[in-house]
Amino acid sequence: MAEPENRWDERYVRGDLPWDTGCPDTYLVRLISRWPVCRGTVLEIGCGTGTNSIWLAEQGFDVIGLDLSAEAVAIASRRADKQGIASCRFICGDFLDCDLEEESCRFLFDRGCLHSMPDDEQRLAFAGRVAEILPSGGLWLSMIGNADDPVPDQGPPKLSALQIATVMEPLFEILNLESCMIESRRGRPPRFWQCLLRKR
Repeated sequence: MAEPENRWDERYVRGDLPWDTGCPDTYLVRLISRWPVCRGTVLEIGCGTGTNSIWLAEQGFDVIGLDLSAEAVAIASRRADKQGIASCRFICGDFLDCDLEEESCRFLFDRGCLHSMPDDEQRLAFAGRVAEILPSGGLWLSMIGNADDPVPDQGPPKLSALQIATVMEPLFEILNLESCMIESRRGRPPRFWQCLLRKR
């Protein structure tokens, strides 16, 4: 996607992972706890070391965790095996090119992957790929760097609310778009968009 695969591997080897807090994402936990998500197959894009994927499997989902980094996937697989999680499968690959069946997942989660796409064309391709994998009514929770935050920081890539709506609206209904702070292991917590979408 936005960075060469070997660069991601190097970051996992070095442990340079400010986004990896070792705890499942707060907004994912809130959604699954409160929203009537039908249990079925879930895809996490950018699964990293598997924290969210393993947590989702513990909630009764069949989970596919996908990441560009072979090092991350190896770590995630070892963690799932150690915890005896059988309903979690980890794959190394690029989401835009991976071999996943159409309408095969009821729910999709990404924490900072959409905003890593460098331009509108690739962001539209990303959203289009999500739409292929979800059935009508399927849900997508995307955590996206917030470009409308009045306090600039170095942090992750960012999109404005307008950019998000432009990419999402043709294929998805935006159920919730809310500014929030997400957990980070480094410095000031970055401000993100919590974006919940339903495929039209």
